[in-house]
Amino acid sequence: MVGSDGERGGGKGIEIGIGIGRSKGNRTVMITGVSKGLGRALAIELAYHDHTIIGCSDEEMACIVMEKNGGPPNIIVNDAGVINKNNKMWEVLSEEFDLVMDTNLKGNVNVLRHFISLMVKKNKNEEGGIRSGAALVAPYFASKWEIEGLTKSVAEEFPKGMAVMALNTGVISTNILASCYGASSSLYQSPESWVLEEATKILNLTPTNNGASLSI
Repeated sequence: MVGSDGERGGGKGIEIGIGIGRSKGNRTVMITGVSKGLGRALAIELAYHDHTIIGCSDEEMACIVMEKNGGPPNIIVNDAGVINKNNKMWEVLSEEFDLVMDTNLKGNVNVLRHFISLMVKKNKNEEGGIRSGAALVAPYFASKWEIEGLTKSVAEEFPKGMAVMALNTGVISTNILASCYGASSSLYQSPESWVLEEATKILNLTPTNNGASLSI
């Protein structure tokens, strides 16, 4: 669970599954993939700034929490993702390819399906999907680039006052990057350093960004 006790991390960590950190902040942010990496760092940083964080890695549990929380969040960040083992595209096992697509693409779609209708009713604000791009992991990057097409299509269906966008966070040192780059992944910025500069930018996105692909 993410807490907001005035200290980043605060010794509270983040539960795998569902966690709610209540605070006096005026924004409620749901983040998928909060058990590690960028999702975890983003949740901790926003909670530090007194926003309410709903961290989830289980879609069904998230729906239950939404009901108990009294409605949908202001912002959803779809950060959950998996990557295939380094391999040429035609040598990636079909099961591995399916897992990447099920998590990175279908996972985003399912979150949209469950929460957009609730957000429309309350005219909440934003939904963001993380996408990225490298050799030997074609299924992973295919799934991420498909997020852009999904974003632009859904944006056309959103009512006025709401927005969906694809976010490119740049290269960040996570377990996924290490699976591609090995030890050299440590040369890139950590999730913790990234959120210090970029986390609050997510809160400043507006409906004018609807359908956009943004680098933050």
